[in-house]
Amino acid sequence: MHVGAHIFFTDYSIAPQELGPALEERGFESLWLPEHSHIPLPRVSPWPGGGDLPKKYYDVMDPFVALGAIAASTKTLKIGTGICLVIQRDVIQLAKEVATIDQLSGGRFLFGVGAGWNEEEMADHGTDPKTRFRLMREKIEAMKAIWTENKSKYDGEFVKFGEMMTWPKPVQKPHPPVIVGGAFPYGARRAIRFGDGWIPLGGGRGVDIPTQIPHFRQMAAEAGRNPDDIEISVFAARPVEEELKKLQGAGVSRVTFDLPSAPSDEILPLLDTLAKMI
Repeated sequence: MHVGAHIFFTDYSIAPQELGPALEERGFESLWLPEHSHIPLPRVSPWPGGGDLPKKYYDVMDPFVALGAIAASTKTLKIGTGICLVIQRDVIQLAKEVATIDQLSGGRFLFGVGAGWNEEEMADHGTDPKTRFRLMREKIEAMKAIWTENKSKYDGEFVKFGEMMTWPKPVQKPHPPVIVGGAFPYGARRAIRFGDGWIPLGGGRGVDIPTQIPHFRQMAAEAGRNPDDIEISVFAARPVEEELKKLQGAGVSRVTFDLPSAPSDEILPLLDTLAKMI
């Protein structure tokens, strides 16, 4: 089981180009960055974590710009979005950003995607919250066409563009793995339908993810997918050895630990502690 980390980079946290090499030196497999373009005020949508929305959600940096800095300062560390809010981004431009990051990193990009929870945020981008999951599927399908075809086009309910050409193409073939975030069972079904991996939600809120995995594998097989072809990545708040053993025994491919948006003098000792556990 691989071990990675995820963090909200801010102007008061450790810098991307410092954290990436520090993780690589300590044997971590990957680094994942979340996304929020902004937080509308007032906000009605409840934060899934419960309670007040943490300050870092308001302050988080753009993931693709930060990933570029990490790609340039590392050699083996995989880099990912955890998750990219594809429903809030222009699909043609996003396809180019993904392909560019995959090129700059030498094929190390992991494309974590999701439809988000903040309905006011997505509405500001012109997205109807009621149809966001259908929109996400179409955008993923359209990007796959862009990445794999020299002359691509797409004609869906929400996403439409005529035949066109765009480069670069991703290093990874046929494209970077699309890892779909979402709770069981609906997020699991979306991962099976158009993903290469699944990020189950709820592990930090009392959901027993290992008990869901056999059901997920059965769903994949019934849909004609090989369950072994769909990686499962779990985002954890803090490492607990017994929980890690349960996840590993259940066949989880990757666990990533949440790092605080803190300066390097706080983050680096924490990485040393986590590295011992790895």
